[in-house]
Amino acid sequence: MKFKLIIILTLLMSCHVFSQEWQTNFEKAKELASKNNHNIILVFQGSDWCGPCIKLDKEVWSTSEFQDLSKNHFIMLKADFPRKKANKLSDEMTAQNAKLAEMYNNQGFFPLVVVLDKKGKVLGKTGYEKLSPNAYFKKLTSFETTL
Repeated sequence: MKFKLIIILTLLMSCHVFSQEWQTNFEKAKELASKNNHNIILVFQGSDWCGPCIKLDKEVWSTSEFQDLSKNHFIMLKADFPRKKANKLSDEMTAQNAKLAEMYNNQGFFPLVVVLDKKGKVLGKTGYEKLSPNAYFKKLTSFETTL
């Protein structure tokens, strides 16, 4: 019994270690970015309907490789636009995401990945690309040096 408990606790802790810490509040993301001197990755996604968004999550965001590379470099901010009733966001979150889309994604591209500085200035934009987590990280960091 103790052995099973130890295994379960170990699995739970390892899941926590590799989970990406996503922000959903733009002001908090800017605050954290300023505090830690990081840039922000703003991801516009349709988590329950957009095939390339789901692929990007599976192939990049959810990997331990990308999470290890990004954890001390970026503040991750998600603006989700689900369509299924079961995944409906609060009215407040829906309004906030719509405001972010108005500011940074007025053409409605999904997925759209926007690299922002700590004040919210756009450094670069990209979308889904079939890249390794390491190559995708390098692409995102390349926007930081193009200004």
